[in-house]
Amino acid sequence: MRETRPALAETLSRIGSLIGDGRSHDDVLDVEQLSNESGVPRDVVRMLLDGEEPPAEDITDRIVRRIVHLRETRLRPDGTRHSYDEIAASYGASRASLSNLVNSRRKTPSPQMPSRQALSRQGLSEQVPSEQMLSEQVPSQQTGERRPARSGGPLASTQAGIETFFFGQPNGWLSAEPQTSLDNALQSVLHGLEREAADPMARLRCTHGLRELAARAPQLAEEELQLVTDWIDTILQRRNAQRVRGSGSDSSHTEGH
Repeated sequence: MRETRPALAETLSRIGSLIGDGRSHDDVLDVEQLSNESGVPRDVVRMLLDGEEPPAEDITDRIVRRIVHLRETRLRPDGTRHSYDEIAASYGASRASLSNLVNSRRKTPSPQMPSRQALSRQGLSEQVPSEQMLSEQVPSQQTGERRPARSGGPLASTQAGIETFFFGQPNGWLSAEPQTSLDNALQSVLHGLEREAADPMARLRCTHGLRELAARAPQLAEEELQLVTDWIDTILQRRNAQRVRGSGSDSSHTEGH
């Protein structure tokens, strides 16, 4: 099992190495999309991408916030939200129990939990309230990944039921730490960049918008294609740089007049 923070840092480092000179992180990392996929608020996504620590959050509040997020972003085919009746009935609960949970936490949010740094300065260790059912980690049978263990409490069954409704099985999505959630959302970006790296033409299409490469030879060997695409990439980067310098000098000349 990879630790949460090193896993995210490793993923971001790998993405950075695959982006190349022609693009920046902003070109491939869509904060809005990452937020929608992970359930992590946009401002926290930005903090994590910048290597900062997110603010502490009560885990029950996190679960409730992500329940609301799922209803807002995982819509029915007709574009409407799933009802509380529909979601609760899928795991044998009542609409009232689910809506009361969501509304009670949204109306009277619990105070923010102190950060690990603050607890450390006070010589205390971070305690997880028993109602938050995250006392240990257990491996998933499907993937071998370690996920939050669930006790038999009502919040645990609610979490498992809602995750099954939206994802097909309990997967820890509602309670996962922001770093883990973002790391999972980044995997599709990473895999896309890895496919580009394995396909030289895909890199040119994404970086420069080049749609097709016409070659006189009937078929280029892989090494030859790599040399050709590297050469084209260098030429296009130089041309783009010259255009940028040219537009800057034109602007300065205009201002001078």
